[in-house]
Amino acid sequence: MAVFEGTLVTTGSPRFAIVLGRFNDLVTGKLLEGCQDCLKRHGIDVNPEGTQVDYAWVPGSFEIPLVARQLALSGRYNAIICLGAVIRGSTPHFDYVAAEVAKGVAAAGFQTGVPVIFGVLTTDTLQQALERAGIKANHGWDYAMSALEMASLMGQMHSVMGSGAGNGAARLGPGVAVSAQPVIASEADSV
Repeated sequence: MAVFEGTLVTTGSPRFAIVLGRFNDLVTGKLLEGCQDCLKRHGIDVNPEGTQVDYAWVPGSFEIPLVARQLALSGRYNAIICLGAVIRGSTPHFDYVAAEVAKGVAAAGFQTGVPVIFGVLTTDTLQQALERAGIKANHGWDYAMSALEMASLMGQMHSVMGSGAGNGAARLGPGVAVSAQPVIASEADSV
């Protein structure tokens, strides 16, 4: 039996995309700083003009999954890091947004075979969000560590298992295999 375990040592020139929600940018900006610091300390060029990290800003956390999925489908990235902040208010809006973002980010990874890291803070207060974005610790660092490890793990698995030939998957790029089966059925398909 094989044992697969990702490392934090980068080899080659892995590519990452970071999808950021602009809403609550006081928090997401700090998460981005922690994420960039981690990637940089692990040998990744975080310069937006460079070739290893692309950045996509979206209006809020709710829009993150769509853009993350599109980036993953491009076949250009070893991992996608999603950064956002959903802070509870006095209405049920928080519950709807937090749940759908979590489901959407998970679905983007499942549907594409690319690691899509859930780095969206869901907190009761702004203070709690700020504590997690740099006052006590910066979870942006943790999300980047997850991306590095998952990119390494998927690379190992793809090198051993190949491109997925024979199981209905198509190779799109570095460590990316996507099922040839449609993932979303239209209304016409259900008739």
